[in-house]
Amino acid sequence: MQLRADDARDAGRPVRVVQQWVSLDRISPNLRELVLIGEDDAFYQHGGVDWNALHDALADTVDKGEALRGASTITQQLAKNLYLSPARNPYRKLEELFITRRLEAELSKRRIFELYLNVVEWGDGVWGAEAASRTYFDESAADLSVEQSALLAAALMNPRRYNPGHPNATLLGRQRFLLKRLAAVKG
Repeated sequence: MQLRADDARDAGRPVRVVQQWVSLDRISPNLRELVLIGEDDAFYQHGGVDWNALHDALADTVDKGEALRGASTITQQLAKNLYLSPARNPYRKLEELFITRRLEAELSKRRIFELYLNVVEWGDGVWGAEAASRTYFDESAADLSVEQSALLAAALMNPRRYNPGHPNATLLGRQRFLLKRLAAVKG
């Protein structure tokens, strides 16, 4: 939040902060499940770091010469959002791993997920599920439809680029993908 506020000030734009804290119980079960499907489907099975996903991401980087992609768990994203910059360098990643392990040792998975859903960026100056729900759909996070939930979850791939209130083809495609995965999980 501070980084985005500093960026806005440096660019001469007004600082926008829209955030409203809500308990996990006041966030639609659809949104909670779709965020897990889209961001970290093994959240409840790992200790903060998904070593298999990290290994695969590193292998892609080495084998294909691609930039290091994803592989961050919800706990790692929370560590970054709360304490670190979004810089992509090995030192920052190491700090993130230490903070992630500490968060997992001190907090329940439920609390980690609640914190994440209340601080994650969902657009320019829009922080957390309640603010995103009200900004894009004029609904509380508790009252989101499954389709609205899927749009919000889909936008997390790049929340400053994709607007759930005005979805483009890429965002709608990601929404469909997440809805198919949700249907498969619910079987």
